[in-house]
Amino acid sequence: MTTTAPVPIVPMQADAKPGRLNYGALIAMMLMSFFLVTAEFLPSGMLTRIADGLGVTSGQAGQMVAVTAFAGLLAAPTVGLLFPRLDRRSLLVWLSITAAVSNALVAVAPNLLLVILARFLLGAAISGFWSMSISVAAKIAGPERLGRAVMFNSAGVSLATVAGVPLGVMLSEAIDWRGVFAVAAVASALLAVVLRWLLPAVPAERSAKLSTLIAALRRPGIGFGVIANIFVVTGHFLAYTYVRVALERVQEGGTPVEADTIVVLLALFGVGGLIGNIVFGFVVDRAYRVLAVLTPVVIAGLLLLVIAASGSLWATGAAVFVWGFFFASWLLIANTWAGHRMPDMLEAGGSLVVVGFQSGIMIAAGIGGALVDAMGIAPVYAVGAALLLLGAVQFGLSDRISEAHHRLQRR
Repeated sequence: MTTTAPVPIVPMQADAKPGRLNYGALIAMMLMSFFLVTAEFLPSGMLTRIADGLGVTSGQAGQMVAVTAFAGLLAAPTVGLLFPRLDRRSLLVWLSITAAVSNALVAVAPNLLLVILARFLLGAAISGFWSMSISVAAKIAGPERLGRAVMFNSAGVSLATVAGVPLGVMLSEAIDWRGVFAVAAVASALLAVVLRWLLPAVPAERSAKLSTLIAALRRPGIGFGVIANIFVVTGHFLAYTYVRVALERVQEGGTPVEADTIVVLLALFGVGGLIGNIVFGFVVDRAYRVLAVLTPVVIAGLLLLVIAASGSLWATGAAVFVWGFFFASWLLIANTWAGHRMPDMLEAGGSLVVVGFQSGIMIAAGIGGALVDAMGIAPVYAVGAALLLLGAVQFGLSDRISEAHHRLQRR
């Protein structure tokens, strides 16, 4: 991989304190990310109970997740455009309130239609929060520590995958699934108050308009990076969506592993992600170019290893742990890449990253099931690995194009 020219840095704001991070504000954002992602995937753990409670099939109830992703795809590039003058601290607070309203509606909804409408609100809140949080993180930490600040949001996502949904499912045993969503509503509302109290004011970018997104995409190498992000996310979720199918092939002593062992393997993925997020958070600002190429390559190899090592429980466990270690930090890596490559267009960069995530998730969800039915799990993991490698190549091309552009500018 070639060395790129230095990336321009946004001047430090006058009120920033480079010597000290506002950890209270960062932890509040981390907790909000935790509850947003937990709420997004809670239906997966309580699907049959939700279906019974609403009098619908499990397939119909599953649309709760699909509509959330669809709303997120719509909201990511537009939330900043709809509120071009609203202070970004206030916008995060209102998005948190929107999430609270969504969860409260699900808790009392008498039918699936109201649940779907409520989940649409949640999808918009999640993508809006992620898109805008990069600007707020830059204000809190300063541009030279952007990756470390974004690490807290990513840690909230990782923690939700490790503990959020399992805790929600356990809580549903005591207070029913509606009670779980009620708890999520109260927590989101309380965090909205905390965010309003702890976050600094962050004026909206003057360029919050559609032409800004187009201008960002036209920058040298940015379009390649956006496409690369879509490839990486699609490749990962093609595999991860059907990870249970892959793990059911694992054997120990020639005997297929039991369900309890599969749960442990899935937990290893989450634990690896939580650790990886912390580790990458301290190096990502200096190494994001390398990580953007290296991470997809490593994950591609791990997907192939999961399939090839199905006869060894220990090898599969190690592969799943390292897979989680690398991928759970991908949102952190992608956001840091966008922040350093587009320091004067942070909202546009954050929106493009989230669009890539939601697009990748939707593509994987749309074609994954058909591919598994038609080809089986091993070929699907191979397709996922190929997409990840394409993503790595695209990020490499993005760096080369950016470097060539900087050379021309210096002449």
